[in-house]
Amino acid sequence: MKWFKRSKRLAIGTMIVATALLSACGSGNGSATPAAGTNTGGENGASGGDKQVKLSFIHWRGEDAAVLDSLLAKFEAEYPAIKVETQVFPSDQYQSSAQAKLLDGSTGDVFASFPGAQFEAIAKAGLFSDLTNEAFVSNFVPGLITAGQKDGKQLALPYQLVYNIPIYNVNLFEEHGIDIPQDWEGFLAAAEKLKQAGIIPIAFPGADIGPGQFMNPMVMNNAPDEDIFAKLEAGEAKLTDEWWVKTLAQFKELNDNEYFQKDSLGTKSDAAGALFTQGKAAMLATGSYQLAGNKKNNPELVQGLIAPITVPADQAVFEGIHTTTFMLAVNSKSKHPEEAKKLIEFLSRSGIAGEYANGTGQNVTIKDVEYTSEELKAVAEWTEKKTRFQPRFLISNAEVQKAVVSSIQAVLGGTEPAKAAADAQAIVDQQIGK
Repeated sequence: MKWFKRSKRLAIGTMIVATALLSACGSGNGSATPAAGTNTGGENGASGGDKQVKLSFIHWRGEDAAVLDSLLAKFEAEYPAIKVETQVFPSDQYQSSAQAKLLDGSTGDVFASFPGAQFEAIAKAGLFSDLTNEAFVSNFVPGLITAGQKDGKQLALPYQLVYNIPIYNVNLFEEHGIDIPQDWEGFLAAAEKLKQAGIIPIAFPGADIGPGQFMNPMVMNNAPDEDIFAKLEAGEAKLTDEWWVKTLAQFKELNDNEYFQKDSLGTKSDAAGALFTQGKAAMLATGSYQLAGNKKNNPELVQGLIAPITVPADQAVFEGIHTTTFMLAVNSKSKHPEEAKKLIEFLSRSGIAGEYANGTGQNVTIKDVEYTSEELKAVAEWTEKKTRFQPRFLISNAEVQKAVVSSIQAVLGGTEPAKAAADAQAIVDQQIGK
């Protein structure tokens, strides 16, 4: 994928007023209690007369809760007859359970979807409202919302632009005279130099998000064909082919050389992040979405992004990985679709999106947003690099995706790459009917 250039009525009675004052926008833990009963009508009020509407908004970005809560408070001030209750779930739980929560329409009037397997499953279940003809779609950069399209319709609108490549400690690299590696041998040499200096080269959260994140830059040049996983699911490519066995072998090489921390498979994201922010590890195998959190935990930290190049420099096609994710959507089962659309329209305004971006450290897909945070400026150069869409999210079958990621964990647990690849391919064959 080639890169773009960036771009009432008054309330009646004291009791009702008191009720309204007690209401609050949803918080990250879903504990907010929305107001009930009558409220103001009119231009900014709810449809259906005086009845107040409660919108349910579900997503997985707990680290964004404070910023989103402040924006939702502004939304509620503009639309006083609409109250928003937010529920936030861990990302792994969200991927496995969000669809079930949407089925009766009582939860997730507005919801966020991951691209790839989750998007495909929710689309197949008919739970996306068609947003194609909504005016607010024009607030988004056209080339960055294709992940939310299916069968010619815009079913969801990606809100975040993420780089799924490791973060590195700029000061540690400079202190030890390490330049950004341009090939696999250079990446191994840098890791060895860090190890010899008593620094963990790569903090790897192998217990949760690490394998699924780090596989993307590891495979991007081993299999530069951007359709490789579509071909896998069509039976035209196999995990036992060289491109995936080599990727697993390189994971094994990093593990065998002790370039990951001890017990990497037992390390969760928070623990890996702590190793990085404390200066015990020089790289963190996650992505740009963690920059702001790292900075909050260590204000002195200077960060950059780095992608392992797993081939000789002259054979590298891609420099990194990007994803357009946190795809905003309206539940087709919602009883309040028009109010739900108002919320997405509000979030897609450039000023509001700018507040979200700079407050959370996340690039966004909205036009004319001005970035001011250090973290966003630090990764600005990546908008000019040749990156490809996250390969893992191009796997439409959740079980196939799980098999691919599990083969990495198997190798880190001691299974030989060829055996781990064969075991994973057996699951793929079962899923695609081979």
